Amino acid sequence: MFGFHRLAAAVPVLRVADVDFNTGMLRECYEEAVRQGAAAVVFPELSITGYSCGDLFFQKRLLERARSAAVEFAAVTAGRQTMAVFGLPLLDGEALYNVAAVAADGRIRGLVPKTLLPNYREFYEKRYFQSGREVRGRTVKLGDATVPFGSDLLFDDGGEFRFGVEICEDLWGVLPPSSLLALGGARAIFNLSAGTELAAKAEYRRDLVRQQSARCLAAYVLASAGVCESTSDVVFGGHALIADNGRLAAENRRFARKNSIIFADVDFERLAAARVSESSFNDNPLPEGTTFRTVAVPPAAAAPDLAYAANPRCPFVPGDDADRRERCTEIFDIQCAGLARRVEHTRAKTMVIGISGGLDSTLALLVAAECCRLLGRDPAEIIAYTMPGFGTTDRTRGNAVRLCELLGVTLREVDIRPACLQHFRDIGHDPEVLDTAYENVQARERTQILMDVANKTGGLVIGTGDLSEIALGWSTYNGDHMSMYAVNCSIPKTLIRFLIETTAERSEPALAAVLRDVIATPVSPELLPAAGDGTIAQKTEDLIGPYELHDFFLYHFVKYGAEPEKIRFLAENAFHGIYDSETVSRWLAVFLRRFFQQQFKRNCVPDGPKVGSIALSPRGDWRMPSDATDSLWRMPTP
Repeated sequence: MFGFHRLAAAVPVLRVADVDFNTGMLRECYEEAVRQGAAAVVFPELSITGYSCGDLFFQKRLLERARSAAVEFAAVTAGRQTMAVFGLPLLDGEALYNVAAVAADGRIRGLVPKTLLPNYREFYEKRYFQSGREVRGRTVKLGDATVPFGSDLLFDDGGEFRFGVEICEDLWGVLPPSSLLALGGARAIFNLSAGTELAAKAEYRRDLVRQQSARCLAAYVLASAGVCESTSDVVFGGHALIADNGRLAAENRRFARKNSIIFADVDFERLAAARVSESSFNDNPLPEGTTFRTVAVPPAAAAPDLAYAANPRCPFVPGDDADRRERCTEIFDIQCAGLARRVEHTRAKTMVIGISGGLDSTLALLVAAECCRLLGRDPAEIIAYTMPGFGTTDRTRGNAVRLCELLGVTLREVDIRPACLQHFRDIGHDPEVLDTAYENVQARERTQILMDVANKTGGLVIGTGDLSEIALGWSTYNGDHMSMYAVNCSIPKTLIRFLIETTAERSEPALAAVLRDVIATPVSPELLPAAGDGTIAQKTEDLIGPYELHDFFLYHFVKYGAEPEKIRFLAENAFHGIYDSETVSRWLAVFLRRFFQQQFKRNCVPDGPKVGSIALSPRGDWRMPSDATDSLWRMPTP
């Protein structure tokens, strides 16, 4: 289903050295993974026997029963699309290995030995086991089957589901096997673990898993031994974690005394896209002589739905309040640092800005005010112009004026209507015809005033346009499209409201009240006459669609190169109950058409600071010819 696969990590209840009981618990967890539609489920290290068997690992009876039980458990997977990755001790010749078995469709497909054996403090694995570092290209007899055995195995379902396996300490090494497995093509790593619990160790383990998933641009799934292991000297917590390219996707509650299982829906197509376009992943060659054997496994189950997926409606906006405040503060700091450097470099005497009482110009003015504070300059050096036109309302103008007064900036007003009417006469345009020319004359008149004032005062015109408008081309070419430094150019509309709210939270009451009214004001260029009651008649989102949808489309289209059908599928899931399928399709078609048609505006945008992972500057993130056709991405007309 568009590259999504459900991954699971299970921590079963066990009894140390009771193979039959443990196999039964593995089966219970496996059946739950099957019911939930998981493509694969990973169990803890040595889960068939228990990790803490000690010298019982030297007992022939335990080893033989573990071996036969592994074959029996693998048979449970017959006819199912859910693979199982579990652990057992394996005697091969005269060496004992700590291995992970990968079972699919009724049989064990491969055995991966642990490479790094901890032998410090509470760990003494070298007492029992041999490192599998040099085990490559080998096979082992298991039941009636000959099974690939080695640290050189990659598992591949013939599609996008490719994975590798490492065991516990392997992850903690300087060069984890998972790094090489990822370079070899693995998009998911399964880790069978038996980490002891110490104060603060879980936090370190969590960071390790998350960071390794980011470094490998992969999913990373870890299941660690639980509380039923021996507690003679240590306690095991049963930690289970799933990370997805640096994001912690799922985590269980440790110390559970019953079977525990977690799930996450991972987009394997997205992982592949990130490796191609978002990193230097392919500049890291495998060490000379490193090769992998590819083990074919049956097609992995597609996620039945997105119940365990991260698919937020506002992907640019952190969902957690504290994270969002921190993100907004950091973005604001980046904006201010960028503007301050530009002002310093150009030795600008003033900052000139058109203030409308809308979201974008309000944020730009707040950035300019903070820039003055950083540079130790008088905010009166900011020259803010309110320029009422044919659609300006009392609400927006009032907020603009009050905002300037509270920030202590220089406020000037120019009524642009006489100049626009004169221009209509000059070009022979009927002012009763409310068309594009009618609107753009006003936008260009405003920009002309700002540019001329900047020239007159030795200043810079501060651009206010945001990332969403740039993506849609929702600006007047050589009007509000142009400035001398565009501080909002990589901030989407859905995030701007929260940036202003974050400033409001730390502002004195009068300023906070104005900022919150700006946030509540409908988005509008105010280029068409107001309604009869003096309120805004021209609402942008009525004309081009909801910005929350367009920002969603932009994120998935630019960041991961998602196809229109996938974007529509994700949007229908994220906005279920808010927008129906027809509405999503209609506005997605608008987004794609405008994104391609308006590239010519993006190819000549002014400088501005990049604040997030998506920006559309032709000098940095997005290089696209102005005359590229959208035929391959065109959506059917609803």
